[in-house]
Amino acid sequence: MGNAFADENVIRRLLTETRTWAFVGLSDNPDRTAYDQAGLLQARGKRIIPVHPAAETVLGEPGYATLAEAREKVPEDIDVVAIYRRAEHAGQAVDEAVAIGAGAVWLPLGVVDEAAGRRAREAGLDVVMDRCPGVEWALRRIP
Repeated sequence: MGNAFADENVIRRLLTETRTWAFVGLSDNPDRTAYDQAGLLQARGKRIIPVHPAAETVLGEPGYATLAEAREKVPEDIDVVAIYRRAEHAGQAVDEAVAIGAGAVWLPLGVVDEAAGRRAREAGLDVVMDRCPGVEWALRRIP
């Protein structure tokens, strides 16, 4: 894969210029990576939207069973969809992000689906793949 889905400018822009992040796979389990990353971004001023069939409320935010439901009920645009699902399920979530008009998708460390990334790019979304938002934030020393 190389750096095809790790453009430095895209990463910085998504971390600094976006407001609303939907986290697919975010539940109220504090032992999960999605919970840590959502909490980190929330502490840095991002609005997080939990998307998980069992998520009623996570980190003080109401949860939604699907991205489509979140898009319907959340009044602002969803800037980034962070997909915390196994790689074999990531493509479906990427396609759903495209369908709801998200601005970008972010797949964390170990979640790689290059075909889905290409589909998202072709649809006009920014794509970051196999990168951790928290690590990327720290590397750039973003306040």
